[in-house]
Amino acid sequence: MIYSKIIGTGSYLPAKVLTNYDLEKIVDTSHDWIVSRSGIVERHIAADDELTSDLALQASRKAIAAAGISADEIDLVIVATTSPDQLFPSTACILQDKLGIKSRGPAFDIQAVCGGFVYALNTADMYIKGGQAKTALVVGAEVLSRMLDWSDRTTCVLFGDGAGAVILSASDKPGIAASKLHADGSHRDMLKAEGNIRNGEVDGDPFIKMDGQAVFKFAVKVLSDVVDELLEEKGMSGSEINWLVPHQANIRIIEATSKKIGLSMDNVIVTVANHGNTSAASIPLALDTAVRDGRIQAGQNILIEAVGGGFTWGAVLIKW
Repeated sequence: MIYSKIIGTGSYLPAKVLTNYDLEKIVDTSHDWIVSRSGIVERHIAADDELTSDLALQASRKAIAAAGISADEIDLVIVATTSPDQLFPSTACILQDKLGIKSRGPAFDIQAVCGGFVYALNTADMYIKGGQAKTALVVGAEVLSRMLDWSDRTTCVLFGDGAGAVILSASDKPGIAASKLHADGSHRDMLKAEGNIRNGEVDGDPFIKMDGQAVFKFAVKVLSDVVDELLEEKGMSGSEINWLVPHQANIRIIEATSKKIGLSMDNVIVTVANHGNTSAASIPLALDTAVRDGRIQAGQNILIEAVGGGFTWGAVLIKW
């Protein structure tokens, strides 16, 4: 039996930091208001010359080093992103080239917004279990700051830029233990960015728009449901989860979800204060933080879960 196992993690945040106090000078808001409603203190903003692939490159190099492999051993590259470098080619193809990978294995993007990393991890897992890849690079990378209306305080205070990456390798020991993915396009108007390119011009509103209350209620319900679904399939209880690594969107969603699945916040990895909602990058950012500070240890059960525009949502159970 072939399994896929995470053997390295990495993350990268741009140097520029935008604090809540900085935002007070830009839009009608306050540090206390932002913290009370989201838990966010600061977010990172990509430099003018930094592309999504550049952020992904930095995170990938760290993951490759942590895994103790060379880039040429990677035969699958998947990048989860909502903010690609360009319409095409894919950010994954661009990243493959920047890393100097010569294997010519598959490289492609996945667009599931904040659910992108769980979708990408599940996809890489299936490639490895199916014998079509041996070593996969899975990246969540975003430059969301370029999709924000800086006069809209309901969205501009929430999002930031960053990247996180993992290396998956074929193994004879379980790693990715189970996955559950879902989508429901009927809720697509609650969180969206409708802009497109037509005849060389932007057609429609390119900025992120969100119905915050509706998203909150939907997220808490589907996240707790998908976790229950996954644990029931595995015959496990919430008490057997060592660490929950949730999508870092909003501390209130994280707290409400952990409560509904009966998990103490002491067992939840929370990094949202330091980088805000980085969409597909948020889970690998949090995962890398907890691996490097020693909280996540070999043999532990790690649960990751996310929900994003689409709506897409899912959870993955990992035996570390």
